[in-house]
Amino acid sequence: MSAFTMLDCVFILNAVTLSTFTTSLTIDISVDDQETTAFGGNGYKSRIGGLKEFTLKVDFFQDFASGAVDATIWPLLGTVTTWSAKATTAANSATNPNYSGSVLVAEYSPLDGDVGDVSTTSASWPGTGALARATS
Repeated sequence: MSAFTMLDCVFILNAVTLSTFTTSLTIDISVDDQETTAFGGNGYKSRIGGLKEFTLKVDFFQDFASGAVDATIWPLLGTVTTWSAKATTAANSATNPNYSGSVLVAEYSPLDGDVGDVSTTSASWPGTGALARATS
């Protein structure tokens, strides 16, 4: 797949599709850097990967209607819930993988904005357990 413009992302939180409210979506994954340097390395450090972790970052247009942003996130605060996301509404494939997992809904800002601005909200939730990547 070549470069593409994110126009048709899918974002589902706790079995509720929030794509029409979602304005930005970021999945950050990292691996702990574990040093394994011993004698005989000719002065160079050696390393292996350790524990993995991910963070899900999402920006929304706020909406308080039933089945919308606030009604979905508010009851999840302080709990672990499932989510999934992919770049387009097309079927899962090697060029459109579906990422999914569980996150701790550790923060939520129901109101965030200045006078005259469109009401938005952002969240950054830590993953718990594995991050899955499905291509079929």
